Amino acid sequence: MVAIGRSAVDEVSRTVDDLWTVGLGALRSSDPKAGQDGLDVPPRDPEIERRFQSTGRTALQALIGGTWQPGSRTCDDRAMADALLDRPPFALRARILTPLADGGTRFEPDGLLTVGPDGTIAAVESWDPAVAGGAAEIDVLDIRPDVILPGLVDLHLHLPQVPNAGLGAGMDLLAWLQRYIFPLEEAFDAETARREMPAILAALAAVGTTTVVGYGAIWQPSLDAAFEAAEEHGIRAIFGKVMMDRGTYDRSIDPATILEVSLRQTAELVERWHGRDHGRLQYAVTPRFAVSCSADMLRESASLARATGAYWQTHLSEDARELMTVTELFPGARDYLDVYDQAGALGPRTILAHGIHLSDREIARIVGTGSRIVHCPESNQFLASGRMRLARYLDRGMVVGLGSDVAAGPDPSLFRVMRAGTYSQNAERAAGDRLPVLDPLGWLRLGTYEGARALGLEKTIGSLEPGKEADLLVVDPVRTSPLPNLEVDEPADLMSRLIFRTHPEMIRAAYVRGRRLPTA
Repeated sequence: MVAIGRSAVDEVSRTVDDLWTVGLGALRSSDPKAGQDGLDVPPRDPEIERRFQSTGRTALQALIGGTWQPGSRTCDDRAMADALLDRPPFALRARILTPLADGGTRFEPDGLLTVGPDGTIAAVESWDPAVAGGAAEIDVLDIRPDVILPGLVDLHLHLPQVPNAGLGAGMDLLAWLQRYIFPLEEAFDAETARREMPAILAALAAVGTTTVVGYGAIWQPSLDAAFEAAEEHGIRAIFGKVMMDRGTYDRSIDPATILEVSLRQTAELVERWHGRDHGRLQYAVTPRFAVSCSADMLRESASLARATGAYWQTHLSEDARELMTVTELFPGARDYLDVYDQAGALGPRTILAHGIHLSDREIARIVGTGSRIVHCPESNQFLASGRMRLARYLDRGMVVGLGSDVAAGPDPSLFRVMRAGTYSQNAERAAGDRLPVLDPLGWLRLGTYEGARALGLEKTIGSLEPGKEADLLVVDPVRTSPLPNLEVDEPADLMSRLIFRTHPEMIRAAYVRGRRLPTA
């Protein structure tokens, strides 16, 4: 067995030996320690730039920064893993932590995960040199003490709102929308989307999100641009053009045609993008919420989603003032949820964000129809919207996943969302709620497998099990240590550190179908 892909090493090593003197000098010429090891340090040679490009600048810099020596054929495994693992097949020796489809959790303190050429997980097993060694077709990269997790599933995020993340704390929802959000969305045209989307998607991958459900703006061309960016980036994405026929920020459209135009544009987007790349890209029909949609818009959008097999997403019961407004706009509805129920919108492909202030009747109806709820605790706290009683919903059998809800959520990291959710549950406990709360491994499940289940994708992603597509993260838990040389070995403690001491550089790599996602 080799500790690092032999072909990768040989490809780089053919150039490293003859670049060593020039290359090391060029890279270290700006290093104050350069020359201290006795090496001659020549001036920077322009030829180094061309040759770094052809060989892989990232790999060479990683190697020189690692343990490579002239004439050597070994190097720092971690550096090579960072530099070279971009696509399948590959095998990683690491700690492995994952929820399982049967409800349990698997932790391998020294495990081997193999991804086949088709981007699916071929094996997850305990490390055994006698089994995994020698004649293996795929060389193994040893990246210990890193841990491999399933990719995170963010069920609720607003793409145009990312630039305003962190603004407007404590405002109520409707005032915040008018002040910070609608002007930003109005400006999210195709050109803006093309400029911003690559950075948005890279930022999501950098915090571990491999699947994102996103709201766009009302402009059809900007959604095409968003999907094009996701197609190029490699992330798993479900997007939808926001639909509004009440209080729209489109000042040019004839109010008499807005319903027809919005439905037609949405249908065209569904036709172009739903199911693209063998299902990696999908569409969600997206009426914003009851306050900005007529009964006709809700009914016709739900009908379109059913006819095409697309998802249907909207907001539900987020803010007290919002609830009062819905009651005024829909006096014939029994409650907020009933507005959507009367439109024929509830079902297993319906994604309802927030759901903070639900009655017992609404909870029972959501569970009965199989509709999905997205828990957005960081957003709920940022806008002082309220606390969702998560334990109560789970106890009733509701399917719940997590959402960052950027920009009301100030950070796209679902690890930070888990932390906010824990604090919210602790507040419920302090107020007398005696239902069980989630432990760190429960939050891992909510952010991975349960998010996949909310989308009906639990047989495809959400856990690290053979046959599933390799949507996974390589995480460096050492980054979360409060002091040097402190490591934890218990899976719950490991996950607790990732949640409560989240580090911006702890995600070493994020993969979808075994292909590494750009993070910068």
